Amino acid sequence: MAATTALTAGTWTLDAAHSEISFTVRHAGISKVRGNFTEFDATLVVADTLEASSVEATVQVGSITTKDANRDGHLKGADFFDVEQFPTMEFRSTGVKGDEENFVLVGDLTIHGVTKQVELDVELGGQAVDAFGATRAGFSASTKISRKEFGMTWNAALEAGGVLVSDKVVIEIEASFVLPTE
Repeated sequence: MAATTALTAGTWTLDAAHSEISFTVRHAGISKVRGNFTEFDATLVVADTLEASSVEATVQVGSITTKDANRDGHLKGADFFDVEQFPTMEFRSTGVKGDEENFVLVGDLTIHGVTKQVELDVELGGQAVDAFGATRAGFSASTKISRKEFGMTWNAALEAGGVLVSDKVVIEIEASFVLPTE
């Protein structure tokens, strides 16, 4: 691929105050539950080519919130994330497909002590200098995973058929990065 022209090369830091990691899972087969993680960090390295660029991210799983304290406690427990044994989930990119504005970021996602390759559909929002002189870049990303593939198999059968929690989880990320000044 040609040299990266959309972003300035360098090591970018995540602006967590302007970023979000959220998820959606079907509940009881009839509705969706949404939640997010409030503590996370990431580093983006933009190289001369898209293929040589990389991203690493860590999420503190105990920061999960679904706006229901009982459900959050259950999710933090051994039936799901088991945050005492597995306090973080991590992502490390291993490759990129596509072009510099819409691409697929391939990487290793580790949840609950299990690492699987995932593909995130990514859209570059752009790069700009803000009112305070900071160079910023924004991205939107999404993927779908199977929670069973990560060892989270707890469920409950429903009287009318089906299960309480779907296997498929949709993950959506809004990420804002800042390029530190020299």
